[in-house]
Amino acid sequence: MSADVEAGSFGRPPEMETVRPVPYRGGGFRPRPVRFVAPLVFAVLIVLWEMGSRSGLISSLVLPAPSEAFEAFRYLAESGLLWQHLSASLYRLILGWTFGSLLGMAVGMSIGLFSLARAGLLPLVSALFPIPKIALLPLFVIWFGIGEGSKVATILFGTFFPTVIATYGGVDNVDRALIRMGQSFGLSWWSILRKIIIPGALPAILSGCRISASIAIILLVAAEMIGAEYGVGAYILTAGSLMATDQLIAGVALLSAMGLAVGWLIGRAEAVLLRWRG
Repeated sequence: MSADVEAGSFGRPPEMETVRPVPYRGGGFRPRPVRFVAPLVFAVLIVLWEMGSRSGLISSLVLPAPSEAFEAFRYLAESGLLWQHLSASLYRLILGWTFGSLLGMAVGMSIGLFSLARAGLLPLVSALFPIPKIALLPLFVIWFGIGEGSKVATILFGTFFPTVIATYGGVDNVDRALIRMGQSFGLSWWSILRKIIIPGALPAILSGCRISASIAIILLVAAEMIGAEYGVGAYILTAGSLMATDQLIAGVALLSAMGLAVGWLIGRAEAVLLRWRG
């Protein structure tokens, strides 16, 4: 072995080598909150949209300016119709989504935990899930009437299946080594379910809740376009039939605000329920 190699790289003694500190990279790809980016993106889009409308690049007949949509929204709020439409939609959305999600979690847990439930219910879920739920709306009207029952049933049926799939998928993905460890320590079945399976499946369940909430809003609009006097969907349908595009954009913006609110609430639930992830 040569003297240069024995002395270290480039002929320097090992004690003279420069020691570079290695940066800590143990964040685990945890997302960092970056403030003001989302409002800035929305503001830029709205400003460009307004400039395009005022300059004539965007026809007001096709897509009205945000200022016109805001005036339509302001009139809706001052006339008192905003709360009537919003309260009717929130009632249907909360009722249908809540019961659909709870029922979906119960069935999904059963499929994930019990072989008999998996053998009997999983093929049924796989057969019914691809059916467009909007196509079943006339059938729900025949079964439950033109009132609130058919609208709530449509939302419930639409949110049930994605919640089932997300729940039993989350249960299946729980590390089996943790379950075997709990069994080896003598934990009861209920303790393993409460301390290992449910926390491990919770991220998938909450992701399924995000998806089912979006589906619920889509089905809400479709259900309210059939025989509803009040509701955001009924308001959008009326605005479209009158070619009042400013009111139509205001209704769409209201749906977007509902989606953002639901997403924010689920995000808060994730921050509280998934604190154990660090």
